[in-house]
Amino acid sequence: MTAFKTLDDADLAGKRALVRVDLNVPMEDGKVTDATRIDRILPTIREMSAKGAKVILLAHFGRPKGPDAKNSLKQVVPALAHALGQPVTFVDDCIGDDVARAVAAAKNGDVLLLENTRFHAGDEKNDPDFVKALAANGDLYVNDAFSAAHRAHASTEGLAHVLPAYAGRTMQAELEALSAGLDNPARPVMAIVGGAKVSTKLDLLGNLVRKVDVLAIGGGMANTFLAARGLDVGKSLCEHDLVATAREIEAKAKAAGCEILLPVDALVAREFKANPGHRVVKVGEVAADEMILDAGPLSVAEVVLK
Repeated sequence: MTAFKTLDDADLAGKRALVRVDLNVPMEDGKVTDATRIDRILPTIREMSAKGAKVILLAHFGRPKGPDAKNSLKQVVPALAHALGQPVTFVDDCIGDDVARAVAAAKNGDVLLLENTRFHAGDEKNDPDFVKALAANGDLYVNDAFSAAHRAHASTEGLAHVLPAYAGRTMQAELEALSAGLDNPARPVMAIVGGAKVSTKLDLLGNLVRKVDVLAIGGGMANTFLAARGLDVGKSLCEHDLVATAREIEAKAKAAGCEILLPVDALVAREFKANPGHRVVKVGEVAADEMILDAGPLSVAEVVLK
């Protein structure tokens, strides 16, 4: 794997540090219900703050089509500040004069959270002008959002081309684990990939089938592959327009000697909500009005036994 710079290589004292993190946390009644993603970024934030940087957090939340109060990162501030053990200043935009004034007023070691980057279409488009506007408030860039790093957006990829760029501690740990697992691994090697969509992981899947012996696919993504094998997935999350692409990936895997492992049974329900009535069925027995919500016990056992 290509060498990358970490916080050990960065001069942080007195610097405005734009830090891309993942704060796309589950919420209910305005409160964070699972703080795992917050906990994972704490080491990076604390270290940078202790070393005297102005820590300016960039993140997305949900899939807004513009400014939208229900997708504001302001609601995450209480949980973040509590976990961090220090105040977090919220700024209601991620570019512009208000951000510049807030950053200028901050002291070394302070932590700021800027508003949802996806309130601006330029983030997902990786628009050069939006990248420039983000970069105006930073002296360096740190990416600690491994879970969003596969998307070439302004806040995840664009900034790395215009500012000195470093990996945060979470990103560093993930990259080092990938390097250990893929550069020269002990065989056989299995990769487990989940997520909602095949479309966001096409390049990843294409690369993995050439590097691993078994590729286990789960999450909503598995439904697209099941549909590609001719199975009815009911009203499950499924990218039916990418069935042909799924078949192409299976063909590449076969040519590379990689086995693609899909669920053989599933937990299904008629609606997506907390504690729904559910049953476990073979993947070929999903009713038209049911949706797959999780892999079944036989599928989990097959992955473990591999």
